[in-house]
Amino acid sequence: MNQPGSVAELTETLRAGGYLADRGLATAVHVALSLNRPMLLEGEVGVGKTELAKTLAAVLGRKLIRLQCYEGIDTNQAMYEWDYARQLLHIRALSERGVEGEEAVDKLFGPRFLLERPLLEAIKAGDGAVLLIDEVDRADDEFEAFLLEVLSDFQISIPEVGTIRAERPPLVLLTSNRTRELHDALKRRCLYHWLGYPAAQREVEIVTVREPSVSAELAAKVVAAVNRLRELDLAKPPGVAETIDWARTLDFLGETELDAEAADLTLGSVVKDHDDAELVRSRLDEITSR
Repeated sequence: MNQPGSVAELTETLRAGGYLADRGLATAVHVALSLNRPMLLEGEVGVGKTELAKTLAAVLGRKLIRLQCYEGIDTNQAMYEWDYARQLLHIRALSERGVEGEEAVDKLFGPRFLLERPLLEAIKAGDGAVLLIDEVDRADDEFEAFLLEVLSDFQISIPEVGTIRAERPPLVLLTSNRTRELHDALKRRCLYHWLGYPAAQREVEIVTVREPSVSAELAAKVVAAVNRLRELDLAKPPGVAETIDWARTLDFLGETELDAEAADLTLGSVVKDHDDAELVRSRLDEITSR
């Protein structure tokens, strides 16, 4: 698919894919696409950061490549590794045929034994991909510095193969839940956008777009209750994803009202912590009141 030519066109394209972006977010994505800039999305859990990358890949006709960050991730797991098991089998075959020396080494370290990890895969795909670097705040400082280098050049040097570079870079989205502060150098390399909880009316619209079978009345009641939950001192406040799940669950059960009984039976759709659930259950009448 051709790239949308304006912010308004991108907004409509995302909406057709089931994602409602406000003007600020759509503008940031449009600039990132047009100027080939990585984009850093920060915000609360469940507000649609990862979903934006998935939707962009779908509506732009690009391949979604996801690098899930975690504590202890290293460059090999993100970039490439050699298929040691296949190499060992090949060594046995070569020894049986009497192949030795540099010829054997050349046969062992070629593209057929190279396992592409997300970064290498994305660089080779170029602008045919959306690269999602998810929860980058979970990785350590060393890995963050490595990412900065890759995002600056969009190329990887493999000693045995050579340098692989992207003629046109992929669209890169990095997400962070702010479990730690990212370094300024990485932030400067990216366009930045904060995704917060949407306004109530906007969230109702999101629910009805994502779940067309849910009535506007039920969606409004669910959103009102979720906003009251967010005002409580919860360890894990519900995001938009939980709002959608709650509305979907109630609709599936045939509920048209959100009273204390219905909320109690379906609370696991929206509250995902035991202590939070105990607190919420003690205040269900207040939370579900009109």
